[in-house]
Formats: sequence, C-alpha cells, structure tokens
Amino acid sequence: MARWCYRHRLVVLFLWVGALFGVGFSASTAGTNYANVFSLPDTDSKSAYDLMQKAFPSTSGDTDTVVWKVDGGSVKDQAVRTRIQPALDKIAKMSGVGAVTSPYAGAQGAAQISGDGRIAYAQLTFTKRANEVPKDLVQNVVDTAQNAERGGLRVELGGQAIQRIQEPPQGLSEMVGIVAAAVVLFLAFGSLFAMLLPIAIAVFGVGMGLFSTQLLSHTTDVPDIAPLLASLIGLGVGIDYALFIVTRHRRGIQRGMDPEESAVTALNTSGRAVLFAGGTVCIALAGMLVTRLRFLEGVVVGTSLTVVLSVLAATTLLPALLGLLGPRVLSRRQRRRLAANGPETETASGLAARWSQNVQKRPRRIAALALVVMAVLAVPVLSLRLGATDQGNDDASTTTRKAYDLLAEGFGPGFNGPLQVVSVSGDTATLVKGIDATPGVARVAPLPPAKGVTVIQVVPTTSPQSKQTDDLIDTLRNEVIPKAGAEAHVGGVTAVSKDFASVTGDRLPLFIATIIGLGFLLLLVAFRSLVVPLTAALMNLIAAAASFGVLVAIFQWGWGLDLLGLGKEGPINAFLPVIMLSLLFGLSMDYQVFLVSRMHEEWVHTRDNARAVRVGLAETSRVINSAALIMVCVFLAFVLSGDSGAAMAGVGLAAAVALDAFILRTALVPAAMHLLGNSNWWLPGWLEKRLPHLAVEPKEEALEAPSPQGPASAVHGFVRTADGEPVDGASVTLLSKGGRQLDRVTSLADGSYIVSVPAPGTYLLATTAAAYGSRAAHLVVAEGPLVFDVELAEGEVDAVN
Repeated sequence: MARWCYRHRLVVLFLWVGALFGVGFSASTAGTNYANVFSLPDTDSKSAYDLMQKAFPSTSGDTDTVVWKVDGGSVKDQAVRTRIQPALDKIAKMSGVGAVTSPYAGAQGAAQISGDGRIAYAQLTFTKRANEVPKDLVQNVVDTAQNAERGGLRVELGGQAIQRIQEPPQGLSEMVGIVAAAVVLFLAFGSLFAMLLPIAIAVFGVGMGLFSTQLLSHTTDVPDIAPLLASLIGLGVGIDYALFIVTRHRRGIQRGMDPEESAVTALNTSGRAVLFAGGTVCIALAGMLVTRLRFLEGVVVGTSLTVVLSVLAATTLLPALLGLLGPRVLSRRQRRRLAANGPETETASGLAARWSQNVQKRPRRIAALALVVMAVLAVPVLSLRLGATDQGNDDASTTTRKAYDLLAEGFGPGFNGPLQVVSVSGDTATLVKGIDATPGVARVAPLPPAKGVTVIQVVPTTSPQSKQTDDLIDTLRNEVIPKAGAEAHVGGVTAVSKDFASVTGDRLPLFIATIIGLGFLLLLVAFRSLVVPLTAALMNLIAAAASFGVLVAIFQWGWGLDLLGLGKEGPINAFLPVIMLSLLFGLSMDYQVFLVSRMHEEWVHTRDNARAVRVGLAETSRVINSAALIMVCVFLAFVLSGDSGAAMAGVGLAAAVALDAFILRTALVPAAMHLLGNSNWWLPGWLEKRLPHLAVEPKEEALEAPSPQGPASAVHGFVRTADGEPVDGASVTLLSKGGRQLDRVTSLADGSYIVSVPAPGTYLLATTAAAYGSRAAHLVVAEGPLVFDVELAEGEVDAVN
C-alpha cells in the first residue's frame, strides 16, 4: 500500500484534497446540530424532569438573565427605571427574542428585586437553543443592555447564549497548538519540509474528522464539547504518528537507502506501530460506552472518527507527500553531508545513550525516585470531588461571572442553582412545610399545580457546587419527602449534575477494568509476554492518579488558576475522568508500543534483556520525548478555547502526557524492566500455542537458516577498548540475519574470541560487556574464516538492528 501511494502520489493527494473540500462544503451547508443530552435513566432527577415535561412543556429556547445593581438608592428609583426599562423593551422587540420578564411588571416582578432593593434581574427567552442563537443577536442584546449603564449603575448578563460570545475566535487554540508543534518539529528536524509533513497530516485528519462529526450531529446526539475534544486528540495523535514515520524515513535515507525504499520500509515498520497505536486509542475511547451514558456516545463517535482519519492520513497521504519531497525531507546540511561522506552508520550517543546507561547502572535508585515523584503528585486525588462547572467558575473579568456573583449577592448563593421538587401525590402543604423547615433551605415557592403535578421551587442557602447543597438533596430525598408521605422527586440542574456525578463515579471502576483489560490483551498478543502488559497496566494507573492529582490541585484547590486565567476553583467535571482516562490510556499505550517494540526487536535478535532495554530506550527516548512535547503544547493551547471543560481536559492531558513520557517511559518503565531481567519476556508455553499472532514489527526477509552449500567457517578476533586494552569476559553472539542465535562465546583474558559459522552468508555479531557499551555489526562471511576485531567504548550504544 505504501509503495502504491508513493508512486501514485498526485492521485492520492488529489483524492484527499477533494475529500476534505467535499466534506467541508457539505458540513458548512448543513450547519451544526450539537445537543448536550444528559439522559440518566433510573435516577430521581430524570423522574422529576419527565414529570415537568408532561405538566409544563417548556419552550425550546434558551433563557438568559440581565442583572443590574445600583451603588446607592434603589433599583425602583425613577432614574434607574427610565434607563433600564427602555433597554428591556428594545431587546423584547428584537427578532429572535421570544419574551422578556421585567421586575417592573406588577406584583409578580417584585420577586425579581433583592431584599435591600439594590439588585434586580430580568429574564429574556430566545426562540432558539443557545448554540443556535446567532452571535450577532446576542452581541446586540449585550450592547443594548450595557448601554443603559451610568455612574452608580452596573449592568451584567448571564446565560449560555451570553457565554458563547465571550469565547475566543473559533480555531484559536488549534492554531496556537499547531504553531507550537511546528516550532518543536523544526528544532527536531532542522528542515522546513520535514516540519510541514506532520502538520499537514494533522490538518487533513482533524479537518475531515471535525467536518464528519458536524454532519453526524444531524443524525445522532453529539455534545458541543465533542468537536473540541476531537480536535484536541486529533492534533496530538496526527502530528505524533506522522513524526514517528518521518523520523524512520529520514534515518533510512541517511543510511543510504533509496527514498522510495526508505518510505516503504518506514511505513512497513513505524506505520505498523501507528496502526496498532491508533487501534489502541480507539479501543480505549470505545471503553466509554460501557458507562452507558448517552452524553459520552457522541464524544466517542467524534474522537474515534478523528483518530481513524488521522491514522488513515498517516498511512496513505504521508507516503504520497514523501514521494513529492524525495530527499528534501532532509535539511540542506544533511543532504550535503550525505553527498560528501556517504551513508551514515547511526549510533545512539549523547544524552539519550548516557541516560540509558545510567538507568541500567542504577535501576533501583531511579525507579524509587520516579515512584516518589508520582506518589507526591497523586496525593491530591484523595480529595477528588466530581460535579459540574457553571458560570461561577468563569474568569472574574467576564460579564457572565459578574452576573452570577451579583445574583448570589442579591438573592443568596443558592439562587444560581435552584432545586425543583416535583410532587404527584400526597399532602403538598405538609411537604412544603417540611422543606421550609429543613436546614439549608433559604426559600420555598410552590407553583400552581397542572395535570396533577405540583412543582415546588427550593432555593438552597449554599451555592450549586457546594457539598452542603449535595447533602441537602440527599436529605430531601431520604428524609423530608418520605416523612411527608408524598410521592415526589428532586430535580433541577443542580440535582441532575449531582446524579450525573454519582452515576459516573459508580461506573468508573467497570470502565477502568474494561480499558485496562483490553490494553493488557493487546500487549499480550503483540509482545508475547505476561510481564510487559502487567507493567504497562500498572504504569497507566500510576500516570492516571498523578495526572488527576495535578488536576485537583489546579482546578479544585485553585493552585495557579489566576496565573492561567481559568476562573474560579470548583469540582472536577463529572464526565472528565471517563474522557481523560480513555485518552490517557490510549496515548500511554502508544508510547509503550513504540518503546517496547524497539526493545522487543532487540530481544528477538540478541536474547540479551539488558541490551534490549538499553538500546530500546536510547533509540526511542528522543522521538518519544519530542512527540510528548508536541502533545503537551497542543493540549495546553486548549486553555485558550474559552470552554472550561476543554481547558480542564487540556491541562489534565498535558500533565498526563508529560508525566507519562518524561518520568514513566523514560525512567520507571526501563528501570523496572532492568530489575525484572529476562522474566520481562516470559510467556507460558501453553499460552504461547493458543495466542493469535499479531506482529507489530514486520517479518524480516532474513536467512533464518543459511544455505547449507559451502563449507563451515568461523569469525575470530579480539575484543578491546578504545585504548587497545583487552576486554575479558565479553559476551560475543553470532545471529542469523533474522535474529536466530547460532553461537555464543565469552572472550578470553587476552580479549580473543572465536565463533563458528555454519556457511557463507550475512550475519549479525553482537558484543556486550558489563562495564562497557555494546556493539552490533552485520558481517558478510565468505568461504574462509573472517577476522573481525571489536572495539567497545563506555557511554555509547550501537544502533544497528
């Protein structure tokens, strides 16, 4: 497939461009129809909602609030009234505004004025839902209301439609993320063309994914946070997957391969790992479906579709673009060096190799230090409280936050989240008295019954996000309502949020067990080991705990919120643990696959665990860290999205990826694998026979058994240091080109060795000594014995496969 795409590059490019513009045109013509459906069957708040829908069919439009406050006097003063009422009348006449309820309209309006007479509010109802109200209309409403301000009179507005016009321009966070990723890629590659390749793949994958999600919103319930999360994860994986393939391709060209062969090899090695990694992300996302929460189904659809399209772009469009660029995927300096010096024999040296050597020498110390860091970061997770953010968590400079605070000041903290007790039978008067006498209740107002249903408005004394409000809901349900002998249910936005958090918390263990189990099975089949998937599962749990600890410290405790400009502290969004854990488990599995697949490749060749772990870490740590740095930049850019849920997910995922890549995969995983030794690759024989074969690495076109024609021969020589000193006790292994061990000896006191060769052919000679680095080299043995001396140097790891 890679070869076909490389040779028919213009056809592939035109197909992708045509598909992007076609789907984009269809999506822009159809528009959006996102819907936040919090369907919670078998919950008390759902029963209350169903009864209210039956008795009081509400308007479909969004209801927002205009709040004003006077510094002196009363809002009833004629001077205030003559400024506010004309503005409200003007808003009421706007096309798209259904109704405006003024506090100056008779006795009913008096309830909309605070007890001290300094704060009042008016409710305005649009004819459409918040996400369908034109932003021009909302801006006109805000401007008209705030034009009534004067010295001593403040006017603020709150509500979902108002909140939408405060958001930064759409696409700002994506653009910032792409620019940050471009800088990291340019520093990593040193080539403009190589930098543009991963960006192009991410843009095509995310663009197709978002347009497709927009079209799907007309056929299924997709929440409005789904496209934000889809672009967040799509940008991250799209850039990362292309980065892994391009890095392998550039290495092939530098080693003297033809560009086409290099591209095909890169797709057949790193491309396979990308397919596997993309599959693990989609499986982790699909794990959300076991929670049976309708709100998350649309998130699964949008994010999974974007990941699939990003993988498809990386495996079809990328080889086509590599064909268009040819050798220009290298920088000019690299091309000049290649022309002058010929192919490079790349070795993993420098910082990556030195760190890899340190991990091997001090695995216990490094593992202990990494565990302590992760444990400290995980401590805040013990106080995790799930709930829902509202406009009280907006930045203090926004009009929605100011309106929220004014309503809390004038009418009590609980006014922003009233409860609705919906009664269908029993003594309503007794129920109202019982509620009114309950501690934590500020006001009770029963509405006239309709169709046998009575709605009692209950305003708590505490804010919607307060734990005391949650306790009040439990008291009403478990004590007050049964004591009154009534059949009633507690509903309202605050009760729905509490029930959603409870349901999510109850189903979280099943969800975690599902995605850990699926990830375990995938790694078990891929790496033919029981210990590797067990280690990965444990590391994923550690990473999840530490990242949620960071999230709690920032968003629930408020550490650094003002610095980040993210508003006020509050509970963690109830849906966030499920979404974050899905993405985190998928992404961390990616890094585990890329790291362990290289170790597994080396293990198959040499059967030397220490070498396999050392070489695998030295060769992959740089690209994994670069990929993680790109993901962190992309995720942190979503702080600018203006959506509190996306900002929370962005910060949480950025912390998770940084901890996973820079601490777990770079330190804790390799240290643990050094300590476990050869047991890393243990698999019972009976299980080996029953497991299907799923190769992350391609089968090598190798001589598993050299041709029997021709006489047996030998390779002999000396193992010495760079200073010419003999190395005693070095392990020298002869392997077939496909990785089968043919002979293994230990060097003598003078450094000499000799291994037997069954027949002429190409072989791999691997040399390892405890106090030194390792060497591996391909040898071509003719009919006679071959003399080959090996030089070992400290602090260097050979990168020949």
